[in-house]
Amino acid sequence: MLHAYPPHHNAGAEWMVHTMLRAAVERGHEVDVVLSSRLQDGPYELDGVRVHPYTGKGDLFRFLNAADALVTHLECTRRAMVISRLHGVPLIQVLHNTFDQTRNWVRRGPCALAVYNSEWMRAEFEAWLDSVRAPRPDAVVVRPPVLAEEYATKPGDRVTLINLYPPKGSGTFWQLAERMPDVKFLAVIGGYGPQDVRELPNVEVVPNVPGQRMRDEVYARTKILLMPSEYESWGRVGVEAMASGIPVIAHPTPGLCESLGEAGIFVDRDDLDGWEREIRRLLTPRAYGTASKKAKARSAELDPAPDLERWVAAAEMVAAQRDRMRMLARLTH
Repeated sequence: MLHAYPPHHNAGAEWMVHTMLRAAVERGHEVDVVLSSRLQDGPYELDGVRVHPYTGKGDLFRFLNAADALVTHLECTRRAMVISRLHGVPLIQVLHNTFDQTRNWVRRGPCALAVYNSEWMRAEFEAWLDSVRAPRPDAVVVRPPVLAEEYATKPGDRVTLINLYPPKGSGTFWQLAERMPDVKFLAVIGGYGPQDVRELPNVEVVPNVPGQRMRDEVYARTKILLMPSEYESWGRVGVEAMASGIPVIAHPTPGLCESLGEAGIFVDRDDLDGWEREIRRLLTPRAYGTASKKAKARSAELDPAPDLERWVAAAEMVAAQRDRMRMLARLTH
């Protein structure tokens, strides 16, 4: 039960959940995604996942009797919690941030399984749950899975920012482009939020790009990726870029520090001199070669196969609770 889905909506959270659901399909499970958003197109299938755009509030109820588990995230979570209680379908909450609203969804439940996108986020949630004396739900960490072979390419010649949403660092990006007129920059319109689009002769702005086209249309044109985000719980595009050995310069959020590891080049988002210095350093062949090798090594370390195996096994354990939850729902309501 999700608000939007690829390829019509392209953001890290949506591609993360799709890769998780795709893994469930590959292991023999049936997956239907019921959207809370309308589309001009009718139902469609993506990598074996059947997607049903919104037609009315009753859409989900066509699937509840047969459903073993309900997966949700972000803005659909609140309604999914109510439906889980009333119909006895165990609820899996996929968590992408540590915001108060998200923490309270887990606290209030039901949450048969919490899927955290990073170790630091799991630690933050569990410390907070302990502080408010709330039980910790069963949990699994699934780092936003990136299948490197679907993103790896020969890097291009641009310095790139993906998503011109101001909290992602569009202001830093435009100031750097203005300071460095001799360098070619690439800006990719994001999948959400107001976009900070400007015009400079050394910057090319391209429309939002579906995930399955990022390799050819973005990473094949990118030499260095910038991530001056004020908040990232993980930072999927950085991992996508590293599959091609593209170095990533990032603001040191806890998520980016965990995802990029020793391959990341960290500069405070307000230190423009530092960002320019690192870009110019990476434009020299020797520094670039060293950083590129580190990026590829980090990409290999983040092989998603173990996380996806762990995820499907955890989801199967949740599904096994269905009969007991259905009985409790009948007794309660």
